[in-house]
Amino acid sequence: MMAPVLRRSLRRPSPVPPPRLERPIQRKRRALKIIERLRERYPNVRLPLKHRDPFQLLVSTILSAQCTDAMVNRVTPALFKKFKTPQDFATARTRDVERIVKPTGFFRQKTRSLQSMSRSLLDRFGGRVPLTMDELLTLKGVGRKTANVLLSAKRLEPWGRGDDPADGLGIVVDTHVRRLSQRLGLATSDDPVKIEQQLMEIIPREEWDGFSLRLIYFGREVCTAQRPKCPICPLNRLCPSSPYLGKPPWMRLEAARRAPRDARRG
Repeated sequence: MMAPVLRRSLRRPSPVPPPRLERPIQRKRRALKIIERLRERYPNVRLPLKHRDPFQLLVSTILSAQCTDAMVNRVTPALFKKFKTPQDFATARTRDVERIVKPTGFFRQKTRSLQSMSRSLLDRFGGRVPLTMDELLTLKGVGRKTANVLLSAKRLEPWGRGDDPADGLGIVVDTHVRRLSQRLGLATSDDPVKIEQQLMEIIPREEWDGFSLRLIYFGREVCTAQRPKCPICPLNRLCPSSPYLGKPPWMRLEAARRAPRDARRG
């Protein structure tokens, strides 16, 4: 009588199929299990960019492009001490802003974005940061990723209303979210907009804001870009990339398709 029970207890779980072979209902169930594991590991999440209000968060998010949050957090205290309002940024001498934000990289482009965004805020909203997707996207230098960061903070941060906004909130797709979504087989595209759409189809709406932050934390600690810790990863039995040590064939194929596009842009 014990032999069948013993065999069942030692049976290895079925491997997760490649994304193209997994049915949508299977992917959605697996996504819920991933969310559960991530919530256990990171029960409380906060935005890593230090800020006091929506405007400071907007500035910090623009500076975070192609830059670590740690570096942004080192730069912004001096930046916000000298430039406190949209008016200050809009009327500042360009070289004064560039000098402070230079460590974040692409400092000339970021300075232009900061000053254009500040002028848009003054012209359209009287210097007040809007908290709807449609309004945020009217600001120069603000795309869906930046807007989603602001809308997620609306629920997570003390200055937010803590409600569930019916204003176009989506899922933040940064470098970590893009990489992990592909490795976990939750998204099959390499385009951030399409990744966001695919995630929104399988992630419950009430999890959208926390899910991206938890993926970001997890991508920094475990599922890193170069050497993911697949053997000890708490998600390895839910991840189709685990047998490939984080470098599955579908991501290699996508990288090969992307290379000519990147070369043309470069």
